[in-house]
Amino acid sequence: MDPLLIKLIGFAAATCTTVAYAPQAIKVWKTRSTGDISLGMFLVMVLGLALWLIYGLLSGDGPLIASNAVTMLLAGGILVMKLRYG
Repeated sequence: MDPLLIKLIGFAAATCTTVAYAPQAIKVWKTRSTGDISLGMFLVMVLGLALWLIYGLLSGDGPLIASNAVTMLLAGGILVMKLRYG
């Protein structure tokens, strides 16, 4: 398979999984309500995203770096709001 096509598939997948966090982040930001969000899930998710980001940096994988950096910001923002607003 063409390496460019493989990268494009990676970026498309990364875009989908990253954008998926945006509606939740926006909702939490607007409502300041995090009661139904699992603290444990977001702690583990942010840790996993950080590890994927490190892996992406070490391997030089563009889609992994881009998607995990942005997703970590979104999920990390939700986590901060969960810790702040409870």
